[in-house]
Amino acid sequence: MDQIKTEKRKVGSFISEAVTYLLPVLKSKYFYIGLVSLIFGACLNFASQTYLHHSMSEGKTLPMLSDLILDNVPVIDVSLIYDLFSLVVLAVVVIYLVHKKEINRLPYILLLCGIFYIIRGIFIVLTPFGNPPEFPGSDPLFNGFSLYELGVYPSGHVGDSFLLLLLVNDKVYKYILSFCLAVIIITLIFAHSHYSIDILSGFFFAYAIKAFGDKYLTSFDLGISQNSKD
Repeated sequence: MDQIKTEKRKVGSFISEAVTYLLPVLKSKYFYIGLVSLIFGACLNFASQTYLHHSMSEGKTLPMLSDLILDNVPVIDVSLIYDLFSLVVLAVVVIYLVHKKEINRLPYILLLCGIFYIIRGIFIVLTPFGNPPEFPGSDPLFNGFSLYELGVYPSGHVGDSFLLLLLVNDKVYKYILSFCLAVIIITLIFAHSHYSIDILSGFFFAYAIKAFGDKYLTSFDLGISQNSKD
């Protein structure tokens, strides 16, 4: 009984400490700017995919490309796996922020992820490739997180996961996220959900956004801002 009470106190203390770190973040304007950018990026992606869907409904076609890797890989319906591991990546990052007491970095993370999805929302319209041949569609449980599975360049699964990996500073968490990212890439290829260029571009887009943020947007990283004041 005493052990149960001790564990409850530890959990209560952990939650109380997490709330203590979260409250200053919720009072910061940077948190809401980052949140709005992420919401806008998500909405822009949905709008771009809807636009492509309407274009196809009017009789337009999106070109399918030949791909050196996909052309030599059999189609295996493992779409549920890459969607699940994308959620695992998000869960791991949340645990990391709480565990390492870096919740004050949340505005920065939200902003960079928002920028990534804003750019992706633009590029999937600028480069409107059709889905790879033989792509059967994502598992209906998640359906690729989208109403319409259109717009492939760059890969949101890869780009967002790699960006979050870059934003984590702990080695153990980096290893976990790297494993998740590897699973996502492998299953994307076997499901023929993305062309090779989509996957590779996800890395480059994410790295460029992280580099840009580290140079010009550090005011959103409240952890850095706090350290500079100290």
